[in-house]
Amino acid sequence: MIRTPVHIRDAEPGDAEVLVEVWSSRTTDRPLAAPVVTEAFASLARIAADPDQRVLVALVEDQVAGAVHLVRAPLTPVHTESAVNVLHLQVLDAFRRHGVGRALMEACVTWAEEKGTGHVIAAASANSRDANRFMARLGLGQLAVVRGASATALRAKLPLEPPAAARVGTRSHRSVGQVLVQRRSMRRAQTRAS
Repeated sequence: MIRTPVHIRDAEPGDAEVLVEVWSSRTTDRPLAAPVVTEAFASLARIAADPDQRVLVALVEDQVAGAVHLVRAPLTPVHTESAVNVLHLQVLDAFRRHGVGRALMEACVTWAEEKGTGHVIAAASANSRDANRFMARLGLGQLAVVRGASATALRAKLPLEPPAAARVGTRSHRSVGQVLVQRRSMRRAQTRAS
């Protein structure tokens, strides 16, 4: 089997449309709102201006085959030692098992070395057996389980009145819970009136 060479380069704002397609192709338990190309264009420009972030694209025969977002950050809020966080590594289905993911990870390690960063932390979807096996084959062990929910869903599971220690100082005496209860009541009244 002859592999076509994979070329890695930094993403450019002009890649916005194809990167929306790359990252929209991933499967999740909950569908995400489709990103708008103009928002992606602005995001790529912002990331390009940040020395601690990069978006890399993998090209096979001048066609985008995958991408990854890299973020260099402290290991914890109290450490000065940093890690390169490998986020949203995505390889399009047609290019899987052709060395694209490995080439992106090699570029990630090279960037970590250039930045004097001694750690690499990568995230893979819990539902993606292939991605998790790929990461394990590269020697990346499981450090944590990352969970996510919408703010609305999380708010529904939390008490309406937060404990006193969790309240954020406001100019008003009304708590967030009281405001939410009032809004819900107003919505119900509007629905009944319609």
